[in-house]
Amino acid sequence: MSSLTETAPVYTERVRLLRLGSTRLLLHASSIAVCILAWHLASTSQADLGVVTFRNVPAPLEVLAAGWELFRSQALLSHLTASLSRVFCGFLIAAIAGVALGLVIGRLRVAEDTLLPPLEILRPIPAVAWIPLSILMFPSSELSMIFITFTGALFPILLNTIHGVETIDARLIASARSLGSGPVAIFTEVILPAAAPSIFTGLSIGMGTAWFCLVTAEMISGQFGIGYYTWASYTIQNYADIVVGMLLIGLLGMGSSMAVRKLGNALMPWQASGAKK
Repeated sequence: MSSLTETAPVYTERVRLLRLGSTRLLLHASSIAVCILAWHLASTSQADLGVVTFRNVPAPLEVLAAGWELFRSQALLSHLTASLSRVFCGFLIAAIAGVALGLVIGRLRVAEDTLLPPLEILRPIPAVAWIPLSILMFPSSELSMIFITFTGALFPILLNTIHGVETIDARLIASARSLGSGPVAIFTEVILPAAAPSIFTGLSIGMGTAWFCLVTAEMISGQFGIGYYTWASYTIQNYADIVVGMLLIGLLGMGSSMAVRKLGNALMPWQASGAKK
């Protein structure tokens, strides 16, 4: 009887979490269904709202047919492989550089005074403005597109890391020192765990901007990739294929950012207590 009594609360909590997950899944599906229905009604009725018109916007069924044709073709694998390799190469380099620079700038005043001003000058420059210079700087278009992806992902990661380090309560560091912790222990056991939520927020945002910048680069200098596919579809007026490309970009970007957040949740179990109710 005691074992049954002990497991009853666990079973009740599992049922509650299952119901909560089912409710959230239903809400997610319903919101997407409403958006698709609104898209269908606007495109089939060829709605003209003055500022916005849907006369040339393909209906969801047309986009579904175009997506199925792309899925059956051999070109899809080439486009996906090209885009994914460019995004993850640029993002990985940006993650290493952004986190390392952010930790140094956030902890050392001399690093903030010397490194942050030139970075702040470069930060507002859009990815499109880097394209001509990157083509001149790098011997291949692949490297130039990876560089543009890197620049897009770097600054969200860098600034969020700096913010995470600078907002650490000084009393935590002082307490660790009073207990005899050295610089390495303070860094690994105090600074990194405290800054980790901000770091992973920056990584998630940086992944999204990496996709944005990559698509911009592929539209101009790529030969394969989802961005190139979308732009090529526009030039030959395959409107349904344009939407297919846009949806692929959205799904890949969402999936990549979600993977970063899941990794952050796995590495930061102490954050679970602050989850939304």
